[in-house]
Amino acid sequence: MIISDEQRKNLEKKGYRFAGNFAHAANKICHWTRKSIVDDGVCYKEQFYGIKSHRCLQMSPAIPYCQHKCLFCWRDTDITKTSWDSDDYDDPKTIIEDCIANQKQLLCGYFGNDNANPKKLEECVMPNNAAMSLAGEPLLYPEINQLIHEFKRKDFTTFLVSNGENPEKIAALEEEEPTQLYVSLDAPNKETYKRVCLPQVNDGWEKLNESLELLSTLDTRKVLRITSVKDLNMNNPEEYAKITSKCDIDYVEIKAYMFVGDSRNRLEWENMPKTVDIQEFAKSVAQHAGLEVIDEVEKSRVLLLGDKKPVKYNN
Repeated sequence: MIISDEQRKNLEKKGYRFAGNFAHAANKICHWTRKSIVDDGVCYKEQFYGIKSHRCLQMSPAIPYCQHKCLFCWRDTDITKTSWDSDDYDDPKTIIEDCIANQKQLLCGYFGNDNANPKKLEECVMPNNAAMSLAGEPLLYPEINQLIHEFKRKDFTTFLVSNGENPEKIAALEEEEPTQLYVSLDAPNKETYKRVCLPQVNDGWEKLNESLELLSTLDTRKVLRITSVKDLNMNNPEEYAKITSKCDIDYVEIKAYMFVGDSRNRLEWENMPKTVDIQEFAKSVAQHAGLEVIDEVEKSRVLLLGDKKPVKYNN
């Protein structure tokens, strides 16, 4: 087992369900999936990009693996491993089939909920978007390209979130591109990066910037995500702008840190930006980068920067 039985049980209590036999891949029902089923709101990704919240599969093939121990991370970073340390791992087909089965099981209670939208109830057990962002660094999974391919074969759109610490894996995505690639940019400079992301590898900042340079080799939609933590990384907007301006990206998402999960053991409630804080910060970055604030979901405290609104996926 890649993680201990105790660690697995702890994650399962938090709503995770593991796929395969080696406990490195898992999925969990998103808050917004639950909300959408009863018509009580949707994820910002539905407003920005057209991804249907009730059909989104929130998962990761690399739950315990990441090169960062970010202060704002909602998961228990004590289980973090910086590189794949086992020859044992599950194949993409098994991971996907098990995650879909998990999704059905986790949502079965809604079939007795009178508030559930009947159409969404029918569709929610047939997810068609994979949000590879639940935990860990997906690119560390040895068969990440094959996983993307298998999802595509099943007519899924794929949203992959990376920390940018594997430039060689970013380059290799050219062979099997996700529908949308996110790269996290959670600091405007190396000093802030070390303080906020707590890199567990050498030359992390340099590797991130190498990955950003490689984005020009990919044809998929590319988004920089800035998770903004008050009093930690919401500074130097001109430096963020300089980085974004030199990257071949389509959009920048500026999203407020939320005081949830295990991050509550590292940060304070006051580190969560208010709506006005995130709006002012996003507008400042946009101004320095020559971009516009083209969309906003205030309840999620997230703003989208770019030149024009994105074409929505037919999800």
